[in-house]
Amino acid sequence: MVPRFEPHLRDSIDTEAIEATIQDMTGINRRIEIYLLERDGALKASFAVPDAQIEQRRIDLAPVRRFLKGGDLPVLGDDPMTAGTEKPFSAAHIEIMGRTGCYLYVILSSEQYASVANMVGESYILQTALWGLGLVILVTAGVGLLLFRRLTQRLRAMQDVVADFEAGAFGRRVDVTSNDEIGRLGTCFNRMADNLQETMEELRQADRMRRELVANVSHDLRSPIASIQGYLETVHMKDGDLPPQERQRYVKTALRNTKRLNTLVNELFELSKLETKQVEPTIEAFPIAELVQDVVMQYEPRAEEQAVDLRADLPERHARVEADIGLVERALSNLIDNAIHYTPEGGQVRVRLDNEQGEVCVAVADTGPGIPEDDLPHIFERFYRVDKSRDRDRGGAGLGLAIAKTILELHGRTLEVESTVGEGTSFRFCLPVESPITHPE
Repeated sequence: MVPRFEPHLRDSIDTEAIEATIQDMTGINRRIEIYLLERDGALKASFAVPDAQIEQRRIDLAPVRRFLKGGDLPVLGDDPMTAGTEKPFSAAHIEIMGRTGCYLYVILSSEQYASVANMVGESYILQTALWGLGLVILVTAGVGLLLFRRLTQRLRAMQDVVADFEAGAFGRRVDVTSNDEIGRLGTCFNRMADNLQETMEELRQADRMRRELVANVSHDLRSPIASIQGYLETVHMKDGDLPPQERQRYVKTALRNTKRLNTLVNELFELSKLETKQVEPTIEAFPIAELVQDVVMQYEPRAEEQAVDLRADLPERHARVEADIGLVERALSNLIDNAIHYTPEGGQVRVRLDNEQGEVCVAVADTGPGIPEDDLPHIFERFYRVDKSRDRDRGGAGLGLAIAKTILELHGRTLEVESTVGEGTSFRFCLPVESPITHPE
């Protein structure tokens, strides 16, 4: 720079010419600030950033002399733009208006460059933050992949169970180990599978009962029809040879089988209507004690015929219950009829009323042979008879208890049974009280 500047410094400092020269040079390198110094380091002229504020007017020449002597680099010198700040520089001797020993002093890192450097330095925090953010993203992605893998593993395990269930392995269930959404989904599937399995078991049971019903109905219908046909054919074939007494016996037997057949058909229709809810109970209030007394009186002749002691044990205070009186009478009649059927001669049948809190309980107990424990769950099934060897004409068709149970279910009640082999059996049901118990007048 010295050979290019000195022609403009001979008589005076030609600022415009020097600035034009500097403009040519800073077009290549914009990171310099140019100063002219006196022999003592005083600032003679400045060609720095336009409108820049000079804070330091005298430069320490010791670094400059050390630089000119070829001292070890880097050598830092004063920055006139910022007092107390040192920056890399370059310097050379120059003659200014005939005065030798002056200096051309060039700061190699300008204020603009320094501000950019500071910004880059400050960006280290941003870089660190970006690195931290990237690390967080990587860790989050890794944890997410692990969670997603666990999620898919649980879903695949559930899929395997569902596929096995679809293939017929109805005992498979989802292993629920958590209470999150997938755990609750597995719990719902397990409940659904349990319900489906129970429904299938009920369907199998219903199918078995249907087949048994068809077989039992066929047998129960076939027997009286065959008996009726046989006796009528005998009367027809031996019309002229049969004595009047024998003819009368044949006709009575055919008539008895006809009545039994009619009773069976009526009971089947009645049970079918009850089970399909074609019969709606008409709820009304009535005195249960009077109904029990009436039904017991109806069966007294038959009990006396079989030498069975039939009695009603009624409380002193009578209550009115809310139920369908016709259906309750039917259920009670079936229970008493069943008790008389299975009570041997000299036995007892008791119909007892008990006033309990808010309801009246009816119990029909006999001193018959009792029911084995294995048969108790099945006694309410249609055509089921505990004593398989008992004659059907004596033992009945096996529909009475099924009808009684269905009637009470229509009332929202249950028919309970307790039995001890060799001691007897007791059936019990309860009905709600319509009004507080009062003393009879």
